[in-house]
Amino acid sequence: MKKVIVKCKLKNRDEFEKKLTEIDMDFMPMYWQHERVYIPRNYQKKSSFPRLILRTEMKAVDRPAKYELELRRHIEDTGIDIVDTSIIRDYSEVANIILQLGFELQNELSSRRQDLVLGKGTKMFLDKVDGIAGYYVKVEAELGEDEKAEDVRNEILATLADLGQDISTVVLDTYSEQM
Repeated sequence: MKKVIVKCKLKNRDEFEKKLTEIDMDFMPMYWQHERVYIPRNYQKKSSFPRLILRTEMKAVDRPAKYELELRRHIEDTGIDIVDTSIIRDYSEVANIILQLGFELQNELSSRRQDLVLGKGTKMFLDKVDGIAGYYVKVEAELGEDEKAEDVRNEILATLADLGQDISTVVLDTYSEQM
């Protein structure tokens, strides 16, 4: 699936959430997420190489954890991310397979996340990543067949600006690269 992703550092989380509440929108309850980010051994930043993300997600203490493997590839010249996600059953086995395929661990991230569905194929996330100061808002929009990435990105930026977000705070680096 092709996605356009825009991430901004929030100057004031409470103000941002207040703006959302004023238009009858609210984030879902907070949940915990842990990610191990793997990169190919010959990885170079801005090279469109794939990353593998092994994710554990806990939405409630009385429910079992969900494990996913995500392949994410950012295509620099288009600004599009190619994302494929699979549910996995055996976390340890998949971690070993990833290492045997020639990937190495780049970073481990723990975060608290809330999400909000904005429309079909579009979600907004409010993230607090351990080890990185502040809160981030991240919008992921699936790209339709006839949609242009730049048009979708501009629409996301306009939405964030309407919510009072300073779009000069757009962050291009992944959370893993920021650490």
